[in-house]
Amino acid sequence: MPSATPRPRRTPAPAGGAVPVSKLADALRAFRWQGRRTRTGVTEAQIDGGAAIGVQTFVNEFWTSRQRMAHSLHEISYRACFKPQLPGFFIERLTSPGGVVYDPFSGRGTTVLEAALHGRAAIGCDVNPLSAVLLEPRLSPPTLEEVAARLDEIDYRDAGPLADDLLVFFHPETLREIGALRQWFTRRARAGTLDRVDRWIRMVGVNRLTGHSPGFFSVYSLPPNQAPSVAAQRKINAARGQTPPRRDVPALILTKTRSLLADCDGPTRAALAGAARRTRLLTRPAARTPSIRSNSVDLVVTSPPFLDVVDYAADNWLRCWFCGIDPSEVRLTQLRRPEDWRASMTAVFRELARVLRPGGAVAFEVGEVRGGRLRLEELVIPAGAAAGLAPRLLLINTQQFTKTANIWGVANNRQGTNTNRIVVFEKE
Repeated sequence: MPSATPRPRRTPAPAGGAVPVSKLADALRAFRWQGRRTRTGVTEAQIDGGAAIGVQTFVNEFWTSRQRMAHSLHEISYRACFKPQLPGFFIERLTSPGGVVYDPFSGRGTTVLEAALHGRAAIGCDVNPLSAVLLEPRLSPPTLEEVAARLDEIDYRDAGPLADDLLVFFHPETLREIGALRQWFTRRARAGTLDRVDRWIRMVGVNRLTGHSPGFFSVYSLPPNQAPSVAAQRKINAARGQTPPRRDVPALILTKTRSLLADCDGPTRAALAGAARRTRLLTRPAARTPSIRSNSVDLVVTSPPFLDVVDYAADNWLRCWFCGIDPSEVRLTQLRRPEDWRASMTAVFRELARVLRPGGAVAFEVGEVRGGRLRLEELVIPAGAAAGLAPRLLLINTQQFTKTANIWGVANNRQGTNTNRIVVFEKE
């Protein structure tokens, strides 16, 4: 159902259209959040050759920390995703309508969807095919009536073979309905008849598999962006004395669909339709994107994997099963050593420098890892500079506790999960 708290409409872009990176600093100094002035300073970083570079740094709450204050289409769970207000902040200030926005680590697709909602063309890239499964349907959402009609077509008795281990998560009848959906999608894909309504239902099903409320298909589990292993779920069940309850899979899909479509009015659908003609999704490594033309992108907004902090393959194993994806064939970036991670990011920055137009910008969101001892901007600034991009600004978005941060006991504004630290580069 729609949120009881009205969502604020997107802030109009500053007068005169997009603001050049060189002038963004002035806007940040003048920025006020509930009367609070922006704090300024300089962050020192070592670049190749040992030279020191100082990057102007700005600290404030540049976008809201409140939950569910973005467009309803964004309300899809994915591990380590940022709030839609983050890319929205840069899209409004560093692009004009019709500009091209790119995310090389698109994840659930926050940047691409937000760009489309702002009337920008967008490109999303992720090595994990699950990214396109999560994003593509939300760029062309069906109506609630279309979803209900399609759900009525499915034979929920036709589940095919199912592993008994999955009963640790699901009631037998619930698992049968999940299996029937999986069968339906597999057959339609093989026949070439999988359409936008099927893709939408699959996307919603992916996001209802496991969670910690009756709105999910499973018994009480971890938050929906992280499926535990079978062994871990058995321990959760034993500790809580629980068994999987019966869930009505089609009904839950309709409920979530209704919530996702809450803000899908005429202007939203018109904006998405207009952007769709110039929006592309790629499934490949971010350092090799030959299909993107050189000097064609106005703005990059992205957040890379934070070394090996998040195990995306382990978190998404159940989602991959549901979608018929083999996780062993997905080569995700998980590098433990900071020097290896910096080298990997330098290769990505070289590709970003190629696709950006002169004067284009990269907003690269990172955080703190290793218990707060390593600030990833210390690696990102020299990586971008080595690729030929000029590090202009560092924004640190201060915010209050988020739900995820509270669950994991992360200190406020520390240790990555609850801190947005964005390095802004410019292609000269």
